[in-house]
Amino acid sequence: MRYLNICPGSSSVALASTAAPLLLALSGLVFAEQASPAGQPPSAQKLPKAEIAPRGERKTRDIKYGDWTKFCSRTPGTGLVCRTTISGTWDTGQSAVRADLIERQGDSEARLQLFLPVGLYLQAGVKLSVDQGASYQIPYVWCLTNVCIAARAADPKLVQEMELGKALQIELVDSNVLTISTVLPLDHFATVHKGAPLQTFEHEIDE
Repeated sequence: MRYLNICPGSSSVALASTAAPLLLALSGLVFAEQASPAGQPPSAQKLPKAEIAPRGERKTRDIKYGDWTKFCSRTPGTGLVCRTTISGTWDTGQSAVRADLIERQGDSEARLQLFLPVGLYLQAGVKLSVDQGASYQIPYVWCLTNVCIAARAADPKLVQEMELGKALQIELVDSNVLTISTVLPLDHFATVHKGAPLQTFEHEIDE
């Protein structure tokens, strides 16, 4: 089995969520699915189920979620990119989870992107479900020293379920092959997703 190395104190490491323009830039980077560097974590592809079957469950630290928010960004000559996002923090105030639904003007598909702590069993990927319904698998695509990103094209059915649902469950597998989970509220997701952005950032290109 291959695991991501766990740095000391990784459970309290903050995710990359500072200035909104920086978040939009990072979202665009992953949305574009650029070539991965050496050492990129593998996704759960063609692995026997026995290799990734969890051995049990582990209680998750309490996570407090904020409200869903929508930001957009525009660069001359390109379409508008909008991100409907929610973040969760631990009781220490440090970031724990962030979920983004990213949509680029002119593209037929949205992209779902999750920012998660390090110290996870990467081959298992991330499992999502709305109101205990059908599950969706999201592979890990990128890891830094303090955050791992899982992302893929968003199934239109999942987006519809999120708009109609009450709770989005995220299920992970840690480095001890134990399942951990957290639940994101969906009460205001549809209103925010379909509504106007809280802010639109205009990026100019210097010539």
